[in-house]
Amino acid sequence: MIKVDNLTKKIGDVQALNDLSFRAEDGHITGLLGPNGAGKTTCLRTLFGLLKPDSGESYVDDINVAEDHFAAKKQLGLFPDPFGLYERLTPREYISYFAELSGMSKKEAKQATQNVIGQLNLDDIADRRCKGFSQGQRMKTALAQAIVHRPTNIILDEPTRGLDVMSTRLLRDILLELKNQGHCVLFSSHVMQEVAALCDRVIVMAQGKVVAIGSPDELCQQTGKDSLEDAFIALIGTDEGIAA
Repeated sequence: MIKVDNLTKKIGDVQALNDLSFRAEDGHITGLLGPNGAGKTTCLRTLFGLLKPDSGESYVDDINVAEDHFAAKKQLGLFPDPFGLYERLTPREYISYFAELSGMSKKEAKQATQNVIGQLNLDDIADRRCKGFSQGQRMKTALAQAIVHRPTNIILDEPTRGLDVMSTRLLRDILLELKNQGHCVLFSSHVMQEVAALCDRVIVMAQGKVVAIGSPDELCQQTGKDSLEDAFIALIGTDEGIAA
């Protein structure tokens, strides 16, 4: 479970987070939805300890991120940009390297790497260099790195950006599988169809604050709209919706 309580963060003259609070539960997919500049990426970077909030607290499985960053990070899997793979490494080398970075011994990392290679059906490419991989192969390798240390929580920042249709469908299937295994999945997105199809709960953000929380259907009912896109624009205001 991920919990955010009253987070504030100012970056330069911009109030990126403004008393932000929400929960993301285990066994659920929670989406952060908002226009550009709403604070989604800042929130996720704060959760992962890449940014320090000015005030407020964040928790990962009841671990205070500020007080025990390393313990919290072990319970988080961060899905990186799949186009940023180390192309001279094989998936096995790449995944094992990050497993050890998470605190696993060489023996544990080797076994965990083999397990996730099997889980994501990477056996046929596990010992090939990443250079020249397709989008789908890159995406699966990047996701394997995120979950190799068996985190209970998975964070993704606009995960389908740059992916083709087949890779996007594959990623969605994997996220649903992780949800069914009891993981907490938290991701940000601008793609309404993606959020509507995947999310059990949506956190609508604008100007660093929560504007509304609910399932896609609940947000539609709340605004009297037929689609999540129309509900989103009604919640944040037309001008900001167009800017997104």
